[in-house]
Amino acid sequence: MTRGRALAFGAAGVFAGAVVLGAAALGFGWFGPAAPATAEASDPVQVALGRRVYAEHCASCHGANLEGQPNWQARRPDGRLPAPPHDATGHTWHHPDAQLIELTRKGLTGILPGYESDMPAFEGVLTEAEIAAVIAFIKSTWPPDIHRRREERLGAAAGRS
Repeated sequence: MTRGRALAFGAAGVFAGAVVLGAAALGFGWFGPAAPATAEASDPVQVALGRRVYAEHCASCHGANLEGQPNWQARRPDGRLPAPPHDATGHTWHHPDAQLIELTRKGLTGILPGYESDMPAFEGVLTEAEIAAVIAFIKSTWPPDIHRRREERLGAAAGRS
């Protein structure tokens, strides 16, 4: 929280904010508190931005058609996993938006220190809005069945970001 916001909220507001953020951190486990940006697959402007950002920053590893790298579930000789697909064949849809945004922001190593991964952190490279737009674009490609299964799996957390 910035100094200006802390002064505006006062001590009670800061305490309440800390309680909410602490509860969110517990709810998300190792992913930390919910991100403020939203990933709306139904927003054509956000999806178009996400498509452009994905093509520039993500497609080289995750594939132009979100197909991921071959044998993405088998570790390479260096012990790292290839980039997974973000289409319906992968596991991206298993995760709430907030987790996907945080993972993109910090990279796997930023979330799991010591874990070896080729996934870079995009914090400082992409804005929060660009990261959310990429997630919105990815979600926009999933068939209705995947959206239904995601909602069943995650409930309200499916779209929380």
